[in-house]
Amino acid sequence: MFSKAQLLSFIFAIVLAITVFYIRSNSKYQVVERLKSVLQGLLRAESKVPEQHRTKVAVGFGGCYDAFLPALDAFNALNISATGSRVHHDLVNNAEELEQLFNYFFHHGAAAERYVSNKEFFQEVISMTQRYENTRWEVGGNAPVMAKRLALEGSEVLLGAQRSPNVVFGEHVTGIGHQDADDVHIIFEYDKRERWGNLTAPRANRLIIHNDQFNPMLNMLEEFAIELKKFHPKLFVLGGLQMMDNFPFADGVRENRLNALEKFLKDMAPSTLTHFEMASFTEESLLKGLIAKVLPYAESLGMNEQELPNLLAVLNNKPAQLVADSNPRVATTLDEIRELFTAVDKLGGSRKLTRVHVHTLAYQAIVTVKGSKWTNTMSATAKASLVANRHVCGNTSINLDNARLILDESFSSSRTKGSERIHVEDNRPVSCWEEGAKLFCVAPNLVCTDIYQTAGGGDNISGAGLSLQIK
Repeated sequence: MFSKAQLLSFIFAIVLAITVFYIRSNSKYQVVERLKSVLQGLLRAESKVPEQHRTKVAVGFGGCYDAFLPALDAFNALNISATGSRVHHDLVNNAEELEQLFNYFFHHGAAAERYVSNKEFFQEVISMTQRYENTRWEVGGNAPVMAKRLALEGSEVLLGAQRSPNVVFGEHVTGIGHQDADDVHIIFEYDKRERWGNLTAPRANRLIIHNDQFNPMLNMLEEFAIELKKFHPKLFVLGGLQMMDNFPFADGVRENRLNALEKFLKDMAPSTLTHFEMASFTEESLLKGLIAKVLPYAESLGMNEQELPNLLAVLNNKPAQLVADSNPRVATTLDEIRELFTAVDKLGGSRKLTRVHVHTLAYQAIVTVKGSKWTNTMSATAKASLVANRHVCGNTSINLDNARLILDESFSSSRTKGSERIHVEDNRPVSCWEEGAKLFCVAPNLVCTDIYQTAGGGDNISGAGLSLQIK
């Protein structure tokens, strides 16, 4: 027989268990319902733009053949042991430096791309990828990936990249010329909470290494300029310039190629909009060269949460910022976008910056200048969010069983004291508001939890956003 105290304790335990179960079940139900509402709201926003005829877009420069494989399996196959040593290297010479560089970015969950100066070591890595049975090979490079996305979304694309044995382009994409060998990129991918020695990844991401010989030279630039004048595009998208980062150019060669690029941009028809897609740069001299010779001709800039503060640092004459917060607050990103507009405006370029798109793990932020040629900012922000999930999950449809929301139900519009707090409406999840001459739009991401591929995410997201903003 139970005593009265024991019986009361038993009843209390049962009631408590039922209450906890109810709260958890109700909370899970609310999360699922919010996901459904946000997805439907994003789909409605994306579909507000009617289907358009094929718009001409030009994209440059370069292409490669990408090998995708799990980072930790690859390191084991290379007989690389976890040391926990986190050291940044501008370029890679051997297995020890590769592991230290990987640790540095793995610890921060930050994407990075670095040149391998030792050709023999790079060939060892390629040989390993060819032996590893789960290596996945695809056409890659910023320009081909953005070109493919823009073609999928309805554009006719002229691509400033050369075909090579394994680099071929799909429907509605026309390349320039041919080369006899592939530039190969090795993409080491890892998932959130993966452990490497005593390190744990805070988010899914990748480290890319390459030993490119063709892409850094922009060797199709002059031929592409001739074809461009015949093509008459509505938009020119520039990317892939990180291939010039820490590349061993002969004296004066990189400066000459940047001068040629500047002339190319100067000669661009005024009717053609221009977009520059940033990347992971470490060499301050190159970034300063791009600030002087590319940014003055960019009407639109695209970048992630790591690349934005890095660019701002160099614009403000500070050292390059190799890593930043992998999940920044919306207010922080928006303030940095405001600062970027001001800094670029001071460069006094021949084209005015009228659009900035920052893509992060948790959200998309697109800011456009009212009265500019960019249209459909709200729908473009929604589409960018949806494509983030579609690309990373590797599926054109979105499975909410493999999605989660990181963005809170409200956010501050600025870090400034007294700034407005914006509430995210689940059924209308793209928050847009005006500040003077600018339109701000922020959309939550349905973050993919069953990852197929992180590499190329930014290129697909940026391409998707641009596809709805050109008439």
